Amino acid sequence: MQIEYYIVDVFTNDKFGGNPAAVCLLEEAISTKLQQKIASEINLSETAFLIKRSDAGAVYDLRWFTPKVEVELCGHATLASGYVLYEQAGVNADAIRFNTLSGVLSVAKAQERFWLTLPKRKPSPTGCYKSFASAFGTDNFQTLKANDFFLVFDSPEEVAALEPDFEKLKLVKEEAGLEDDVFGIIVTARGGGFGCDFVSRFFAPNAGINEDPVTGRAHSSLVPYWSDVLHKKDLTAKQLSERRGDIACVNNDDDTVSLGAELQIFSKGYILL
Repeated sequence: MQIEYYIVDVFTNDKFGGNPAAVCLLEEAISTKLQQKIASEINLSETAFLIKRSDAGAVYDLRWFTPKVEVELCGHATLASGYVLYEQAGVNADAIRFNTLSGVLSVAKAQERFWLTLPKRKPSPTGCYKSFASAFGTDNFQTLKANDFFLVFDSPEEVAALEPDFEKLKLVKEEAGLEDDVFGIIVTARGGGFGCDFVSRFFAPNAGINEDPVTGRAHSSLVPYWSDVLHKKDLTAKQLSERRGDIACVNNDDDTVSLGAELQIFSKGYILL
């Protein structure tokens, strides 16, 4: 068996910026165990596996894996999947739809960007945890939570300067009494001198990703939060990882947000099994 795959840099017009995702085009189903092994071997923050639905048009089943676990939502790998189908596989459709663990997601191409629609995950205030203060070396932030923890800092400079102790950051799971691994910790602040509405970073040590370069799923929480704070529906965002990334954001009137991205293909090849 051989599997065609691509590596795509997402949320960037720089081939070495943004967040790289692997996209594997399956002609037939393979086991969850094998998908996890492939994702571990590729060793990017996410590897996407696509298989076309035979009973529909531009509709695909989509799963995402980190090097350690399957995840229930990944934005950048979904955008990468849409990009590969449009630009490499020759799919011609107004929108491509993906059946996922988070429901049906769609990717469309418009205005020189690829647009992903995600469900809103608005954060709410939650308790303060010593693990965060210990890991970040400060307790000067507000703590909220949606699917991921959501920490709001006073300035973008604080967010940019954070150097977490990732072993301490893992301990929030036990301290918060959570049965499952918390997938991620979003840290954020107003954009200030960074020329955007808000900035963020994303840490997920319990999922085998200390810091994710640019995180689509985080913006399902970031967009509704900052839209309310700034009283704006259309926002611009930067993720302040080493690779950096730029995200166009829209807080839609329904229960969704839309994220616009530029993408760059880095490589393509075959996995030989």
